[in-house]
Amino acid sequence: MKPKTLGLIHTSAMLVPVFAQLCKDKLPNVETFNIADDSLIKDVIRNGKLTMPTARRVQGHVASAEEAGADYILVTCSSIGRAVEVAAQQAKVPVLRVDQPMADKAVQTGKKIGVIATLPTTLEPTADLIQRRATKAGKKIALTSRLCEGAFDALVHGDTAKHDAMVAAALKELSQQVDVIVLAQASMARVVDGLAAADKRAPILASPGLAVEYLATVL
Repeated sequence: MKPKTLGLIHTSAMLVPVFAQLCKDKLPNVETFNIADDSLIKDVIRNGKLTMPTARRVQGHVASAEEAGADYILVTCSSIGRAVEVAAQQAKVPVLRVDQPMADKAVQTGKKIGVIATLPTTLEPTADLIQRRATKAGKKIALTSRLCEGAFDALVHGDTAKHDAMVAAALKELSQQVDVIVLAQASMARVVDGLAAADKRAPILASPGLAVEYLATVL
């Protein structure tokens, strides 16, 4: 039987090896290919939101992945999530936005949900998705959002220590206030490993692993 093929669409080439390892570990019998276009996230950051021209290009990448033979498509950037949902309605194969399994897991885990991001363009769509998934599940939740302003710029300019310190401080604060914490960006996940157990009183969820684990159940 021909193996299933997963097409991955990224807005940063840095995520290609991250998902390559996850797919190797959790989807050993699935073939994969990658489409990376960092101009998408640059457009979102420059405009402060997801614009229609950028959304159309996201839909174009999804169509290209389908034409390339993908049986399933994963888009690994939360900031373009709404465009992914529109593209999914037009595609003939399933299309998953990377943060949906994470949002569902958060809703299942607790009522008080914290969301942390280093970009406002990611914070808002992630919080919106969690609220909509809670409504779909028939659950009432309370969201607490934290923006680590300046952390993303620090990361882009190579100051990983500043980025990690800002994210760690926000995680410590939120862990005292909520039942579960959602990382709106995969780039923050590595900070969790450096936290003391006392600073991780609430479960901390990151999208890459949860998304690929979900795909393992459907592929």
